[in-house]
Amino acid sequence: MTKPTDAAGQPPYLRIVAAIRRRITDGELRPGDRVPSTRQIAREWGVALATATKALTTLRIEGLVEARPRTGTVVAATATAPVGVPAPATAGRGQPPPAAASDHELTLDRIVRAAIEIADTEGLSALSMRGVAARLGVAAMSPYRYVPSKDDLVLLMADAAFGEETYPADPPEGWRARVESGARTLWTLYRRHPWLAQLGSLTRPLLVPNLLVHGEWMLSALDGHGLDPTTLFDIHVLIYSHVQGLAVHLEREAHAEAATGQSEDQWMDSRAPALRQLAESGRFPTFAKVVRSFDDGYDLRLDALFASGLTALLDGLTPTVEGRGSGPARGGSAGRR
Repeated sequence: MTKPTDAAGQPPYLRIVAAIRRRITDGELRPGDRVPSTRQIAREWGVALATATKALTTLRIEGLVEARPRTGTVVAATATAPVGVPAPATAGRGQPPPAAASDHELTLDRIVRAAIEIADTEGLSALSMRGVAARLGVAAMSPYRYVPSKDDLVLLMADAAFGEETYPADPPEGWRARVESGARTLWTLYRRHPWLAQLGSLTRPLLVPNLLVHGEWMLSALDGHGLDPTTLFDIHVLIYSHVQGLAVHLEREAHAEAATGQSEDQWMDSRAPALRQLAESGRFPTFAKVVRSFDDGYDLRLDALFASGLTALLDGLTPTVEGRGSGPARGGSAGRR
């Protein structure tokens, strides 16, 4: 099939590469500045996400940009291409970018890792099989020889991401230290890969082996304390939901910023009149008093909330686990819907 070209006979991704390269070499975009994301490129140039991904991949291979998780693609500190440098000849019409992998060098692991890089940088919604192929510089259908669909790829990505952290052969003493270690390990993974929190739910959990490794660690820490199976699993679910429940906002905020072009602070500043109106309405006196007490506004610190919430949760569960009271979690299936 003939590759699409513009009026000048140039593939669209090279036209995009040239435009962004020009912004960098002219100083419009400086080292550390964010360059347009795949979504922004797709909107601005009217191309598919896969084409946008191919453009950013070419710029990355040229050394002009670099991907930073949850920041996006930024101008590299070493970006030194002189003004007017054309795209490399090997990146010509319909050809993959330089240093790209040929199909025979493709492996399932490389596909999964490329997909994780896209999700880390651009968010899970930017992921596509064509985008992965473009990032690897192979034919659009090549990844399908290794993984049948995007849904299957996401499961492989999740399993690989959850497998990046393991636990010591000699666990710390005490159930609480072990549970805290497990919760902090999960938080680290969600921090590293915020899209993970968007997968699965408490009612429809994600069933991949490496996530179960973390579940096994938690359950074994709680086992042996006289808890009935339902109570033991309820506690495990409560702790997991605390971690995932906070982590889900990492990806949501990143997506909202990409969609609106506003940072969290900028969005809050734009809502200041509405907030002031609510505080001055007289209907919410406690809310108004608390809000007025903030000198520089309220700083939502997810890491601090995770730590303090985990401490409070474990404090509250200690009597139940250690048998010093009935506690709300005891009683088997009582109160279940």
